[in-house]
Amino acid sequence: MSIIEDKKTKSPLTKAEIKKFQKLEKEAENNTDEKGDYMDDIDYCLGNFAEDLCDAGDKEWARRIYKIVEEKLDRAQIDRHYYLSLAEHIEEKLGDKEWSRDTYKKAIQNDGSNLQYADKSLKKDKKFILEAVKNNGSILQYVDKNLKKDKEIVLIAVKHDGSVLQYADDSLKKDKEIVLKALKNSSSAIEYADKKLRGNKEIVLAAVKQNGEVLQYADKKLRGNKEIVLAAVKQNGEAIFRKLQEIGDYAIPLKITSALQYASTSLKKDKEIILKALKNSSSALEYADEILKRDKEVVLNAVKQNGYALEDADYSLKKDKEIVLEAVKQSGDALQFADESLKKDPDILAIVNNETRNS
Repeated sequence: MSIIEDKKTKSPLTKAEIKKFQKLEKEAENNTDEKGDYMDDIDYCLGNFAEDLCDAGDKEWARRIYKIVEEKLDRAQIDRHYYLSLAEHIEEKLGDKEWSRDTYKKAIQNDGSNLQYADKSLKKDKKFILEAVKNNGSILQYVDKNLKKDKEIVLIAVKHDGSVLQYADDSLKKDKEIVLKALKNSSSAIEYADKKLRGNKEIVLAAVKQNGEVLQYADKKLRGNKEIVLAAVKQNGEAIFRKLQEIGDYAIPLKITSALQYASTSLKKDKEIILKALKNSSSALEYADEILKRDKEVVLNAVKQNGYALEDADYSLKKDKEIVLEAVKQSGDALQFADESLKKDPDILAIVNNETRNS
């Protein structure tokens, strides 16, 4: 049965127009899939038909069609962005803000970024936003500025995604409870914490234990704290190893950045810290004090991890056969960093040539 036959209100259209639209309705129904799709590859669908009805003056008929489209969307397991088009049409063509608002809610449920297109009233609706951030903390960036000051909302948002702390009001970036909650799932949250909290030992330790790289955001004083720097260089290496495991590669000859680069100058002279850092990242030698780059024990530890670390050793140790042998055992390419006097050494070349034959 055609929608027009179900109508109880009189259509403003003429009989000729009604007949024309009844024919168009059938065409639209045949061209519309279960999504009530508006996509370009469909020549004429129910969404287009409803628009034409509105333009012709029969908004009641159009309302019924839009309702069918919404029901199709509700049944289909599809990307929620289709609701955006529907919400826009309902408001623009029917002027029904309440229905449009409800449709925007559906669009936001699976994709928080759709909130940016919604009516301002929805962005101020605390009850709705509270439910929405439970599923997607990133919508915090689109909510009304007053809700960015709401601790209840921000706590839920950072629990879901700590990095959204950047969108919270500055007053809440000073809140220790919120920052600690954010750090539980995103070490990068420390970048957005208030300067005072970046000087808080508990906060910084919580961050570097997840990712040593975030030591760079700590207060200068804490970058000179031995406990914090040891935690950072230890975790930094563990995070790298886990990443290599994920991609199934255990022997990548790369120099991966060490958290040691963000430590204070005094701690870069600390042999205990350097040796600890080298257990996890051979690139730590690059950031060590020049004195330690001349320390044979330190350099041996580095090249045993990664032959490429020979590049950062003091020139005097690039002449040391024991060190160069260890370096080329890790990677034959490390020979390029050795002193010229060792580049033709038969023992060293035997290792390099053997690696070449086996590669």
